[in-house]
Amino acid sequence: MTIKESNVTINVSDMDKSISFYQSIGLTVKNRWGNHYAQMTAPGIFIGLHPTKELSRTNSAGHISIGFTTENFDDAKAFLEKLAIKVQTRQEEGGQFLHFNDPDGTPLYFIEPKW
Repeated sequence: MTIKESNVTINVSDMDKSISFYQSIGLTVKNRWGNHYAQMTAPGIFIGLHPTKELSRTNSAGHISIGFTTENFDDAKAFLEKLAIKVQTRQEEGGQFLHFNDPDGTPLYFIEPKW
């Protein structure tokens, strides 16, 4: 067996709002099947967006977070702030982090790594 592609699927409440959000931070739509499913891409990852009923979304973020590597922490921070996305900064041995959430609360982050 050979795996051709992989993706992470995020349950979302509003496809259009979620697609717009992910596009605003730099992802592009690879495929969209109406309001049933969409694939967003960024270098090296596919993220699936799957609508789900409110009752089944309780704690839907679970133990997942999705990270995106950036080459310039300050530019990434200014970019998110320009989009009025609330960020929390963190610095540790591995690099500088910008933590934020998508419209449904899924934890995301940009990292400028020190490696």
